[in-house]
Amino acid sequence: MSLPRLIATDLDGTLLDDEGSVSPRTRRALLLAREAGADVVFVTARPPRSVWELAKAAGVGGTAICSNGAIVHDLDTRETLRVRALELEAARGVAQTLSEALPGIAFAIETGSGVLFEPGYAKHVVQDAPYRTQVESVWTRAEPVVKLLAWSAEHHADEMFTAATAAVDGQAEITYSGAGGLLEISAAGVTKAGALAELCAERGIDPRDVVAFGDMPNDLAVLTYAGAGYAMANSHHTVLAAVERHTLSNVEDGVAVVLERYFTS
Repeated sequence: MSLPRLIATDLDGTLLDDEGSVSPRTRRALLLAREAGADVVFVTARPPRSVWELAKAAGVGGTAICSNGAIVHDLDTRETLRVRALELEAARGVAQTLSEALPGIAFAIETGSGVLFEPGYAKHVVQDAPYRTQVESVWTRAEPVVKLLAWSAEHHADEMFTAATAAVDGQAEITYSGAGGLLEISAAGVTKAGALAELCAERGIDPRDVVAFGDMPNDLAVLTYAGAGYAMANSHHTVLAAVERHTLSNVEDGVAVVLERYFTS
């Protein structure tokens, strides 16, 4: 196998174990890749603030693609290099459409520096506690809409995605990256794969020289963009069905297993 020039990896359910940690074996495998000259790029739904300590634990620096492609971030300087937000009025229109299609849905906004959430929005991430602000309406604050988050206690993300995609009809990008009733909505054309393709073009890296790892529907386009895309054994069923290459689960160091094959002589 020829050596990859770039390793693109999702975090939750992929690089991280179920405790949200980087295993020693995975850290060693990432080091092997970097020592061989490959770039390691996190491609995640997480905002930058939620990636900093994980990058340190993994021994990874450089560029990260965050918030499903809406943010390109420098992990070394903690500087955001590029933001592609959803226009506020467009976000309001999408929210209205989703409210009609999925009654009872509640909204939050990821701004890039924190989360604004309405009283009915009960989906919270523990590490985001210091960055959360409850507001009567997310539309009363002039904040960037890096991601519009739509949550329901009554629906699963699979059925929500089907209904929302039909209702929004290309006005925005809709995806999901976890269990439960949460959709993640970005500006039209903003995806993990789009941001990765742009980064590779800037660095003169051919997609054939990219190895990628992921487990959820928001990773699927990245896995098909890469010359070698690997679905984790614990992946969503649609990802397992669509991707030819599979590796072991996130708790079995599935990323490390593949990287060792490439980079151990």
